[in-house]
Amino acid sequence: MPRFIAARPDSRLITLPWDVPLEDWPTDSLVALPRGISRHVVRFVRVGTEIYAVKEVLEHLAIHEYRLLHDLTRLDTPSVEPVGVVTGRVDAHGEPLDSVLITKHLQFSLPYRSLFTRGVRQDTVNRLVDAMVVLLARLHLIGFLWGDVSLSNTLFRRDAGSFAAYLVDAETGELHQDLSDGQREHDLTIARTNLFGEFSDLEAGGLLDEALKPLVLVEAIENRYRDLWSELTGVEEFDGSEMHRIESRVRRLNALGFDVAELDITTDFAGSTIRIQPKVVDAGHHSRRLLRLTGLDTEENQARRLLNDLDYFRARTDQQNADESIVAHQWLTEEFEPVVEAVPHELRGKLEPAELYHEVLEHRWFLSEQAGHEVPMIDAIESYVSTVLRGLPDEAIVSATGDDGPALANPYDPSQGFADDDETKPYDPWEDGDEAPEAGPEATSDFLDIAALRRKAAASKASRIDDEAVG
Repeated sequence: MPRFIAARPDSRLITLPWDVPLEDWPTDSLVALPRGISRHVVRFVRVGTEIYAVKEVLEHLAIHEYRLLHDLTRLDTPSVEPVGVVTGRVDAHGEPLDSVLITKHLQFSLPYRSLFTRGVRQDTVNRLVDAMVVLLARLHLIGFLWGDVSLSNTLFRRDAGSFAAYLVDAETGELHQDLSDGQREHDLTIARTNLFGEFSDLEAGGLLDEALKPLVLVEAIENRYRDLWSELTGVEEFDGSEMHRIESRVRRLNALGFDVAELDITTDFAGSTIRIQPKVVDAGHHSRRLLRLTGLDTEENQARRLLNDLDYFRARTDQQNADESIVAHQWLTEEFEPVVEAVPHELRGKLEPAELYHEVLEHRWFLSEQAGHEVPMIDAIESYVSTVLRGLPDEAIVSATGDDGPALANPYDPSQGFADDDETKPYDPWEDGDEAPEAGPEATSDFLDIAALRRKAAASKASRIDDEAVG
């Protein structure tokens, strides 16, 4: 009987076929969803209304990642939510099987390959890069050393015209009190290598805009990271007559979506020079404010967009001096909720509510520009649903069956490639084991025969010993 380790276990998971290797699980337990490339076997399973990601991995790695993901969740860091670990698995013949890590499927999220398969513009790639940079900076701020920075280990959610990035693989991660500059540089070095390979792979597959070059993208990520890190943690010195620069620094960080929980301010003996440095910086400035006012839990850019609309509502209804929480409740019931409820039920899996509201606002602005006057919200909703929303894929659960591109060889395992791929699996003598052809005179030189090399080395050693004996 396998052993389950979980903080809040779902008893329905116990009935899954844990005595079967994950790659052989029956399809009636699986959901075909897109995912990134993984060195491990990964499947998505539906249990009731919940969808979980299940990854087969060594026991100590599964437990390590489970605990790290719990720590990241506790620290309010964008990452997938851990559910449990299954250990002590054996198959029907009593042979041991690898342990399994279970995480919740991140609703409305997409791996980067799904975004590129549908085609993306150059500015969209730039927004993906920005999201990756913000995620890496947030992880480093809390002392998390990723150890395997890559697009494949990241999920993206739409965020009011931009993207929010989530860590999906913490297997190689380490959580420290603080990171040294050397540790951060280590992560950047890994990022350069992995991201260059992934962008080059996209370029080779014709999925990357010709105007974009892998090396340029990697350099842009590194430069943007350094600029953001400097703004978040850098020291600033100024004359004592420029005290307003303290508030300006805080406002700049707020504009980037960060709150300053602690600011180190020192002066020289004469008090003529001020030195400031943010000591504790927390991400989520706008999302926390929106959650406090309305109860809506959104991404950062979505919160910024909705707060702007709330401010417009306050001015339009002449309530600048009214209590902010009262105005926010009116905006929620009179503006936001009617838009969401106006969408037909069968279309509500297309976008999450905050992103939907942002899209409707953008569509309304576009229609008003065309008409030369402000279009009523009800007309904007009807137009958006009929001309835009119906044509979008369901991002709550996006199918990986190939409807948006070439059919996959196995829709439950995108890593196996496409069905019309004529390339055969390259021979790998390190992994094929018993399937390796017998070494001998007839063996071809198209592959590396490890056994033959060992025999040759042994024969050479024996010959050398004989020569030394004769000598």
